Amino acid sequence: MRWRLFAAFAALITVVLLAQDIPLAGYLRDTERDRLLASLERDAFIIAGTSEDVLSGEGLESEGGEAAAVERLQASVGQYAAAGGARVVIVGTDAGVVVSSDPDDEPGDDFSNRPEMMSALGGDPAAGERTSQTAGDLVYVAVPVISGSSVVGAVRITFPASVIDDRVNEKTRGLLLVGGISLLAAALAAVFMANGITSPLRRLQRTTERLAAGEFDERAATNEGAPEIRRLATSFNTMTDQIASLLEQQRAFAGDASHQLRTPLTALRLQLERAAAMVDDDPEGARSRIEAASAETERLQRLVEGLLMIARSEGSAAVTAPVDVTGMVRERAEVWAPFAEERGVRLLTSAAPGLSALAVPNALEQIIDNYIDNALGVATEGNTITVTAMQHHDQVSVHVLDEGPGMSPEHLARAFDRFWRAPDAPQGGSGIGLAVVQHLARLSGGEANLRNRPDRRGLDASVTLPAAR
Repeated sequence: MRWRLFAAFAALITVVLLAQDIPLAGYLRDTERDRLLASLERDAFIIAGTSEDVLSGEGLESEGGEAAAVERLQASVGQYAAAGGARVVIVGTDAGVVVSSDPDDEPGDDFSNRPEMMSALGGDPAAGERTSQTAGDLVYVAVPVISGSSVVGAVRITFPASVIDDRVNEKTRGLLLVGGISLLAAALAAVFMANGITSPLRRLQRTTERLAAGEFDERAATNEGAPEIRRLATSFNTMTDQIASLLEQQRAFAGDASHQLRTPLTALRLQLERAAAMVDDDPEGARSRIEAASAETERLQRLVEGLLMIARSEGSAAVTAPVDVTGMVRERAEVWAPFAEERGVRLLTSAAPGLSALAVPNALEQIIDNYIDNALGVATEGNTITVTAMQHHDQVSVHVLDEGPGMSPEHLARAFDRFWRAPDAPQGGSGIGLAVVQHLARLSGGEANLRNRPDRRGLDASVTLPAAR
C-alpha cells in the first residue's frame, strides 16, 4: 500500500508539474526569443545611426574623407560581430554591400535577392527566421538607414538559428532544473506522507494478527497517525475490549456451569442408581428415590434455564419497552396466590394506579416471580408477603416484603452472586435466581437490591426501573 500511495502521489505531482511547466516553458521560450530579436533590432538601429553619415555622404570631408569613414564603420561592425557572433551587413540604396562583417562579402555585392533587405530599403523593418542556402537556418533583423526623410541604406544582423535556440534553451533548462528539484522534493514528501499513513496501519495489522493469535491484552496505539486512523484504532480497541469481555464471560459461564451442573447430575445419578438397586426388594424406597431424583431434575432444569437466559442476553443490545407495572404486580400476585394459600401465607398487593416503566421483555415478570418464590421459601404459616409498587420522580420501584428471618450483612453482600446460596437457605434452590434478577434489572437500565426491613423481621427485595414517559 505504501508504494501504491507513493506512485499515486508522484503521478499526481508529475501531472501537475507538466501541466504547469510545459506551457510555461513554451511561453518562456517565445518571450526569450522575442527579447533577443528586440535586442538585435535595437542594435541594428544603433548601427544604422552610426552608418547614416557614410551612406548619405554628408560631413565626410571633415572626418578624413569617405574611405576613412567606411574604415571606421567597418572596424565598429567587426568589433560588434566578434563580440556577439552575429553577421552584420550594411547596404546602400542599390542593395549593394558597403560594409560587412563577413570576409567573404565584397563591397558592391548585390543583396537585392534578400526579402528582408528590400523591405528595409522600402522603409519597413523586418525580423524573423528563414533558411539560407549557404548559412542554413537564420534569425534576422533588417532596419532602414534614414537620413532626414530619405532611406539611404539598410542594416541587417543575422544569427544562426542554433545560436538563438541555445540561448533560449539555456533559459528553459533552468526552468526544467527547478521542475526536477520540485519533483524530487515532492517525491520525498510523498514517501513521508505514505509512510505516515501506512505505518499506523501496519502496526494496527500486527496488533490484529497478535489478537487473532489469542493475545487479547494487545491494544492499538491511539495517539499516532491521522485523526481518521486514531478513530479507527479507538474503534478497534473498543471492539477488542468487547471481544475479550465476551470471551471472559464465556469462560466464566463454562466454568460456573460445569461446576454447578456437576453436583445435581451426580446427585441425580446416585438417586437413580439407588432406586434401581431397591426396585425389587424395597419398592417404596425405590419410589422415594425416584421422587428425589425428580426434584433434583427440576432443580437442574431451573439451573439450566437461568444459565441459558443469562448467556443469551450477555453481550447483546438491550431493547426496552414500556411495561404496565401496576397490572403486572396484580397479575403475578393472582398467579402465586394459590401457592401462598396452601402454605397459610397471605399475599397482599399495594400498587399505585397507572405505573409504567421501561424494561426488556418479560424481565419484570421474572423478577417478581423470583422474589415471591424466595419469599414463600422462607415464610411460615401466618406470615404476610406484600408486593408494592410506587413511583419517585423518574423511577418506578417494586418491593416484595416478607416476614422471614432476614439475612446477615455478609450474606446480603453476596446474594446476587451466581450459584451462591446462604448456608441456611431452603433446600432445592439453584443459586441462580437472584443473579438472573440482577442481570435482568441492569439489562433494563435499573438495579435490584436486598435489604433487611428496618421495622420488623424479614427482607425487602426491590427492583428500580426507569419510568416510561
